[in-house]
Amino acid sequence: MNISPLTLLYLFFALAISVFFLIRAEFMKRRWQFYILKPISTMLVISAALMSLQQPSWNRTYTLGVLLGLIFSFAGDIALMFQEKRKAFLAGLVFFLAAHIVYAAVFLTLGRFTLWDLVSALILMAAGAGFYMLIRPNLGSMKGPVIGYIVVISFTVNRAFSAWASPEFNPAQAWMIASGVLLFYFSDVILAATKFWKTWRYNRISLVFYYIGQFLIALAASYF
Repeated sequence: MNISPLTLLYLFFALAISVFFLIRAEFMKRRWQFYILKPISTMLVISAALMSLQQPSWNRTYTLGVLLGLIFSFAGDIALMFQEKRKAFLAGLVFFLAAHIVYAAVFLTLGRFTLWDLVSALILMAAGAGFYMLIRPNLGSMKGPVIGYIVVISFTVNRAFSAWASPEFNPAQAWMIASGVLLFYFSDVILAATKFWKTWRYNRISLVFYYIGQFLIALAASYF
């Protein structure tokens, strides 16, 4: 059974509406709405990955790996709803670290190494080091965990770009995966910069990057 593109489009519209009201709830300080809409938004992304199971050519490694990453992300989303508490923030960091590790393992398994991987690795290392130096003065005891997180997400982005060279992925999937992981990366950067550098009034725009990124990663599962 093949999935209708219209079905996926409806799912994306549902996600867009949910994220819109999620950000609105955050700006209006309606925490109870935020607590409801954030899990719903993540479950919509998980639904996009689950739909790939209806495809006769679904890829077990990719779909199951992405679903596991999304489950860890769901747990991270719940924890970060209470990020004002240090333990909740650390728990969120661990869950999202696990999600990135799973994604990296999937891309590592299905991707291919090329000379461009070295170029992207050097760019990501420089960007990660520069960002770390920016937020370092306010990290306190979080220096170790944050360094570890930067290393892992940089590796995930590096492996996501390898989709372009892999025969396992078609060009549309490679675009979805690379763009999705990069948006996820930017959402993490905005979140960390707001927490450890400067408070930005519109920092919740990171939710747009996060959910579109995760949706693209999940959507790629339906195009094998």
